[in-house]
Amino acid sequence: MTRPTRAIVLGGGWAGMLTAHVLTRHMESVTVVERDVLPDGPRHRKGQPQARHVHILWSSGARIVEDLLPGTGDRLLAAGARSIGFHSDLVTLTASGWQYRFPATQFAVMCTRPLLDWVVREPILAAGRIELRERTEAVELVGDRTRVTGVRVREVPGGEPELLEADLVVDATGRASRLGPWLSALGLPAVPEDVVDAGIAYATRLYQAPEGATTGFPAVNVAADHLTKQPGRFGVVYPVEDGRWMVTLSCTRGADLPTREEDFASFAQRLRHPIVSDLIGVAEPLGPVFGSHAGANRRLYPERMAEWPEGLLITGDSLAAFNPIYGHGMSAAARGAAALDQELRRAGIGSAGTRRIQRALSEVVDDPWIMAGLKDIAYVNCRNLSKDPRLTGPDTAERLKFSDFISNKSIRSPQVCEIVTSVLSLDAPQTAMGSTRFLSLLMKDTSHPDLAEPPFRPGELELVGLTSPSPAGRGVLD
Repeated sequence: MTRPTRAIVLGGGWAGMLTAHVLTRHMESVTVVERDVLPDGPRHRKGQPQARHVHILWSSGARIVEDLLPGTGDRLLAAGARSIGFHSDLVTLTASGWQYRFPATQFAVMCTRPLLDWVVREPILAAGRIELRERTEAVELVGDRTRVTGVRVREVPGGEPELLEADLVVDATGRASRLGPWLSALGLPAVPEDVVDAGIAYATRLYQAPEGATTGFPAVNVAADHLTKQPGRFGVVYPVEDGRWMVTLSCTRGADLPTREEDFASFAQRLRHPIVSDLIGVAEPLGPVFGSHAGANRRLYPERMAEWPEGLLITGDSLAAFNPIYGHGMSAAARGAAALDQELRRAGIGSAGTRRIQRALSEVVDDPWIMAGLKDIAYVNCRNLSKDPRLTGPDTAERLKFSDFISNKSIRSPQVCEIVTSVLSLDAPQTAMGSTRFLSLLMKDTSHPDLAEPPFRPGELELVGLTSPSPAGRGVLD
């Protein structure tokens, strides 16, 4: 079997860089085509507006990145990122009530998206095995309906088209992918697509955390209650580098998103509990409010195509994009990079190899897809344009009831919580919640009483100048 020699990755974001790094292990030449100029530090760039909002890297994704790029975790922590143990370091109001702070069994890395991207991108590019074509965009795929042989690109703005030949082209351009028109130009039909759109919108503002609360204060999350059948409102206060808090407020279709600074605090006051509003009140705002409406769940199914051209793969948000509130996008992209590496190690590309690899890439997005979709269809005004029988079938209502039952148990029962958290962090498959052991735990595991107030440890609220309305430490069992 002749070894493929050249790969081109379209998109230099998180998914694109991890994919390119994996491909350097298997290809002689790897080129990344990126429309932006990538910053030489942890700074924002024009083509990534969603980076202004909260991002988390779940433990599953963090472990994959650590395996691909040893030392990444230490570099992130040294740069100011926080490793938040779930649920030891988190105060969460769920639709079912306050989550007990059980001993941490999984974690999430919290910092700004530019820092995450930079810490991963810098060593990948520094290795010198990737050619980076900045200020360059893909115009069209080259080839026919059976095989892609390259891509035509041009410099922006207004450059002349240039042909880049390749044995493999990977679309990692994200939600803005133009895969549909590109395939149509090759004579192929549209890729089957599912969309679940709860109308999620986001508004984010950075704050300087009170002195002394930059490392010892938990992350805070107030979720909506979908059972009220009212538009949902959410709020989070997450620690990021440089002693700051990132505060993201969000809502589902039918609720007004705050777009002005004067509306930000009033929206927080209308959440189900005042803790986010209280924390905003003791912190110093550091900049304007940034908004976004790019929150729909969208999934393509290239593996269902009767014809799929050899030499083409899609990954990251180009393949499946999720409601960002669940934090699955970055870990799903990392899982895709790991699946790509595994498939190339196992059998290379070979005859019909691209289709085999694409199936593997599609398999790893299924769990986050169904978790996000099932959560979002529970919100009033959600537009469910999916044909997935798990989201549209006659038993969907029962699935939603069972999901609510699990959530109600998870916040109060430690062993149930451990399994649910492993699934949520993508460290365990969703099938773990259908196992005999888990179903038994739903009936037998310890069930603590409901909490009336947020579970803060003694002294935590005092760090920010607030007082606890209930005995400090209640609900903290770690």
